[in-house]
Amino acid sequence: MQKHEIYLVTGAAGHLGFTIVSQLVADGRKVRALVLPGDVLGSCLPPQVEIFYGNVLDPSSLEAFFCVSPDTDIFVIHAAGIVTTSLKYQSVVYEVNVKGTRNVTDAAIKFNATKLVYVSSVHAIPEQPKGQVIHETDHFDKDLVYGMYSKTKAEATQYVLDAVQRGLDATIVHPSGICGPNSHTCNYATQMVIDCWRGSLPMGVDGGYDFVDVRDVASGTISSCRKGGRGECYILGNRYISIKEYFRIFQNVTGKKLPGIMAPMWLARASLPFCSLYYKLKKQLPLFSSYSLYTLATNSLFSSDKARLELGYATRPFKDTIADTVEWLKKEKSIH
Repeated sequence: MQKHEIYLVTGAAGHLGFTIVSQLVADGRKVRALVLPGDVLGSCLPPQVEIFYGNVLDPSSLEAFFCVSPDTDIFVIHAAGIVTTSLKYQSVVYEVNVKGTRNVTDAAIKFNATKLVYVSSVHAIPEQPKGQVIHETDHFDKDLVYGMYSKTKAEATQYVLDAVQRGLDATIVHPSGICGPNSHTCNYATQMVIDCWRGSLPMGVDGGYDFVDVRDVASGTISSCRKGGRGECYILGNRYISIKEYFRIFQNVTGKKLPGIMAPMWLARASLPFCSLYYKLKKQLPLFSSYSLYTLATNSLFSSDKARLELGYATRPFKDTIADTVEWLKKEKSIH
């Protein structure tokens, strides 16, 4: 008799989680989504999804989330996490990113999950010297990376890898800078598009990053459920895009005039106190912080060759990402 299958997705109301769930449903898969109690974004999920209200920090709610009939293959996609550009220790970030991942991993072992795919980050991978291509690694140490977010992702990633020795079939994916439509919360990438559209950026920064479409990351993550090797890691990136190129692509897609001035990094860092005050007054996410500037200046030459080869991972042109994000924001009436 053929076994049933179910996909358990944590962080389902987030940008990536929502996109993963939407793709699974479109493919006819049975999906159970973990959503925080009281999170109104749960109502945005497709109607076919079984919404389960719980918290990765509450093992008892996870037990109920994992409880399925015995003849069911469980594919777990752990996408819940908190992204922060703050360098200060934040207990909630540690709790969710590290302790939450431990709880989900332990539940996956307890309930004999067929596969766990953990959504880590390229920030968990130690930076290499400028110009050197960064590939996957098989060991993670929070002391080898910079910033609160990176350290929590590194610690959590190593815990998942260690769980493979305990019998868990786990695969880890490392997305780069996620962009694209369907972000129901205004994250950093979406705020950047909105600011570009409104012409509220006085200047750019002489730096860049590897920006990737959320839909491509979702496809790669889902593919990892079937094709991802046990204990293997996969970088899900796209390519390096400078802020100058980002502006040029945005201008070509929208016709909007964007700043031609690219501030050198020393000037951008010097203006941080004014930027912080500006975003505080506007009550917006601070696009420029010491950590975001650090990130834009780091080596971000990530190789996704392993994912392309083993997962069939593919990426779309960045201009399509920008165009689709703008159209989605118009539909949501976030821009006019």
